[in-house]
Amino acid sequence: MITAKINLAQLNHAVQMKKGKNGDVECIILPIEANNLFKGKDGNIYLDLIAFDIKEPKYDDTHIIKQSLPKEVRDKQSEEEQKAMPILGNLNANFGGGGAAVPNNAAGPDVTLSEEDDLPF
Repeated sequence: MITAKINLAQLNHAVQMKKGKNGDVECIILPIEANNLFKGKDGNIYLDLIAFDIKEPKYDDTHIIKQSLPKEVRDKQSEEEQKAMPILGNLNANFGGGGAAVPNNAAGPDVTLSEEDDLPF
């Protein structure tokens, strides 16, 4: 089993309160283009990630996770900018534990909200 944690606050974002069916809901809004997210032909939006081995881990984590940028964006960055990319999270790829796979059936509807819209959930 591999476990991971991703810190979405490392991406360009805005936190907003929106009205939901059962009251206010705190949301994180992620701009697609500003975060170099990939919109597929199927309409899904992807955050490409890459994991690097931790040479001398202090904890149980075995890898750090950074965003994998498109080649044309990477080519425009200096070596310092590439190294300064924020760490988005970590992985623990120690294969000693069991655990059942959890199906990903949480795909929700494609919803676009304006600043004034309430949430559909």
